[in-house]
Amino acid sequence: MAKHRIYKMSFAGVYPHYVTKAEKKGRTKSEVDEIIRWLTGYSQEQLEAHIENKTNFETFFAEAPNLNPSRALIKGVICGVRIEEIEDPLMKEARYMDKLIDELAKGKAMEKILRKP
Repeated sequence: MAKHRIYKMSFAGVYPHYVTKAEKKGRTKSEVDEIIRWLTGYSQEQLEAHIENKTNFETFFAEAPNLNPSRALIKGVICGVRIEEIEDPLMKEARYMDKLIDELAKGKAMEKILRKP
């Protein structure tokens, strides 16, 4: 079966859309970065390097130093699909990030976005 096209998409190509979505709702780039760092375990420098190198999503998540175990607490619907029902591991990681950015844009407090077990 062919891989979904998101796997080969550059993270750097999607990242500005995350920032724009957040900023349109009065949130900040630093909050977007904090969410991504929380989810993946990347440092700010590592995150910026992946953006600069135009790393694809597959590599971005494969090289994540410490995927946050609390990400399993992320529930709900994103892009019309319930996150809990996504079987493909990489697609699930991408949708976790989408959901967190959505929550940020909807005004949710950072303490709630960055789930605590």
